[in-house]
Amino acid sequence: MSEARYWREIPQRYRLEAKQCAGCGKVFFPPRPVCSACHDREFTDIILPDEGEILSYTIIHVSPSQFTLESPYAMGIIKLMDGVCITTQIVDYTGELKIGQRVKIVFRKIREEGKSGIKCYGYKCVPI
Repeated sequence: MSEARYWREIPQRYRLEAKQCAGCGKVFFPPRPVCSACHDREFTDIILPDEGEILSYTIIHVSPSQFTLESPYAMGIIKLMDGVCITTQIVDYTGELKIGQRVKIVFRKIREEGKSGIKCYGYKCVPI
């Protein structure tokens, strides 16, 4: 990931900041420039809730090269309290994950870009 892209994505990665369409109220995460429902271009910033439930998950055993040290790990689709769905890694779980299990969004290190590169932080989920 380029440094410029990383800096552009800080609001959604660090604060779970989404955009809500001024025309119809639809929420977009990650943000987009045009509403897919009403084609409006006016948005307001909102902060997404930090709790939700697991809609679906999978365990990754063969990971991309930058995540080989973390294998195996869980990825899930999380439905937040306001109905917005996000895809994120599920960490710090013991035992088995379950559909419908409650989770909390936490701020964690995602990866490092090389030995002298930037450290990328973002959100992950932990079971409650």
